[in-house]
Amino acid sequence: MSSKGEHQTVPLSVLLKRESESEKIENPEILHGQASQSKKGEDFTLLKTECQRAIRDGVATFSVFGLFDGHNGSAAAIFTKENLLNNVLSAIPADLNRDEWVSVLPRALVAGFVKTDKDFQERAKTSGTTVTFVIIEGWVVTVASVGDSRCIFQSAEGDIYYLSADHRLECNEEERERITASGGEVGRLNTGGGAQIGPLRCWPGGLCLSRSIGDMDVGEYIVPVPFVKQVKLSTAGGRLIISSDGVWDVLSAEVALECCRGMPPDAAAAQIVKEAVQAKGLRDDTTCIVVDILPLEKPPPPLPPPKKAVKCKLKAMFRKKSSESSSHSDKEYTEPDVVEELFEEGSAMLSERFDTKYPVCNMFKLFTCAVCQLEMKPGEGISIHAGTSNSVKLRPWDGPFLCTSCQEKKEAMEGKRPSGNKRDSDSD
Repeated sequence: MSSKGEHQTVPLSVLLKRESESEKIENPEILHGQASQSKKGEDFTLLKTECQRAIRDGVATFSVFGLFDGHNGSAAAIFTKENLLNNVLSAIPADLNRDEWVSVLPRALVAGFVKTDKDFQERAKTSGTTVTFVIIEGWVVTVASVGDSRCIFQSAEGDIYYLSADHRLECNEEERERITASGGEVGRLNTGGGAQIGPLRCWPGGLCLSRSIGDMDVGEYIVPVPFVKQVKLSTAGGRLIISSDGVWDVLSAEVALECCRGMPPDAAAAQIVKEAVQAKGLRDDTTCIVVDILPLEKPPPPLPPPKKAVKCKLKAMFRKKSSESSSHSDKEYTEPDVVEELFEEGSAMLSERFDTKYPVCNMFKLFTCAVCQLEMKPGEGISIHAGTSNSVKLRPWDGPFLCTSCQEKKEAMEGKRPSGNKRDSDSD
């Protein structure tokens, strides 16, 4: 029996609780605001700051912000807003710790985007939507995007980071090559007599984008596979701006940040929309979400003026990664004044996005479809790598696996066969 002066062992459960409480204190404060001016009524947003997920001894919270810019009707944007988050979360195994959960997010986002697109196309609706989807877990920000809405971040130090990709055919040569290789055609609108006008479009359909959710009347080579970037912020925080093309067609990132400097998120979002509309009028739905990620118990400081050599600094911080390094980093975060890139990948090929570099057997059920989460019997699933250069080396347990329906979807996106979901449909 120990006396008062002797050291007493602290139960493990108490230590875990203390650690959990310490993590909560270290998490940032999330403040957000949004503003919109409507022309067609096809922009929709999702703002959730208290999402919960189960952990071993309780729950953890994370935040989600989404912008869905619809076209040819609002059905795809509404459907995606209502279903995408659940589809992403259903692709994440239970009982993961924080690091595992964050590291598997990029793959789960790809699965969630593809499943949402597949489910929507089964409804035989012809509308489509861009998506910019942001998940904030602690100081880690993960952004998945298809289309031409964009997400930027300015750190407390004044540096600007571009966290999404622009999938407009006009400015993305790789996507133009992918579409033509898959059987699509890329060109401008032909007015007769050889004259061509307007931006580059994909034919049939005439869509200016190479990636979206929906758009089943255009072609399966318009894919829902998102560009994903994941970064870890410094504990000084900063400001995120997520906006539709109604903003970015008019304002640069620098102008958007400067026009709302020092304003709280609600006022900042309204000011950005106002600046965009005043510049060229209300030509399109114009929507903006502003998210401030701040240290707790500190008032939001006015952001300093942007540094002059931002572009050079960006190149140094976001060096081009090789395919071997495009995965979640295992190294310790040692530079508190620098935004650290953890993951970046934009390939449209599911076999590259569902690479077995992830601990598949531990983090995903071996015989579950990697896209729709359908449970399959051994031998029923088709390896994601079937038909690739790696297929000759496949063993029976070399997943991830797809169900027959999702395998047809994969082959259709790669231009290998018509999709089983493709059928004649009425427009909205």
